[in-house]
Amino acid sequence: MIKKILVSQPKPSSEKSPYYDIAEKYGVELVFRPFIKVEGITAKEFRAQKVNILDYTAIVFTSRHAIDHFFTMAKELRVAIPEDMKYFCVTETISLYIQKYVQYRKRKVFFGTTGKIDDLIPTMVKHKQEKYLVPMSDVHNASVTNMLDAKKLQHQECIMYRTVSNDFTPEEVKSFDYDMLIFFSPSGIESLTKNFPDFKQDKIAIATFGPATAKAVKEAGLRLDLEAPSEKYPSMTSALQDFLQKKQK
Repeated sequence: MIKKILVSQPKPSSEKSPYYDIAEKYGVELVFRPFIKVEGITAKEFRAQKVNILDYTAIVFTSRHAIDHFFTMAKELRVAIPEDMKYFCVTETISLYIQKYVQYRKRKVFFGTTGKIDDLIPTMVKHKQEKYLVPMSDVHNASVTNMLDAKKLQHQECIMYRTVSNDFTPEEVKSFDYDMLIFFSPSGIESLTKNFPDFKQDKIAIATFGPATAKAVKEAGLRLDLEAPSEKYPSMTSALQDFLQKKQK
């Protein structure tokens, strides 16, 4: 019987989250506890990359983390971001977040609709004269570099933040009694094996979102009980609902 589920993500900010409907409908307790956290790199680590922010005329943001760590780093390095700096973001939500740091002017903020950088590239190509800087996490592949190279855009990627394990306290380790664990990234699985080196899965169900996370579970020698997304269930919440329904039958 599944009664207590650990969701390895921050608690939803909206009361309307489908997770709360699931908790009520199936009488399960949901605990939101991220297994990973994002932290900025030091100014010294950034300088070692030999990147000068002011050499660029446009910044490409793929997440809010990238925005936070870019402006924090600029402040730390005492770099005044020019008024005419342009910003290219993968979604409008991310572009609006820039207001936290600079005045939002439509003429210098551009955004895509799908959340994927591929969708933003046609807009970037229209601004071929710009020199693009792309702040990234320490965990990334060469796909962005390859895409921008293919379009002959002037660009430079740089690391501004890293993903680290969000370690469990001894008290949390002692009271770790869940019937199901839900993961959204391979780093979450790494954090599980780091925090619980003697982890025995037994009857604990493991759910994952995305093929890379599913692969990480199997590589860690664990049993995967629920994999999302699927054609029928595109979100984790819809897949979870179906899973709990079958379990309760």
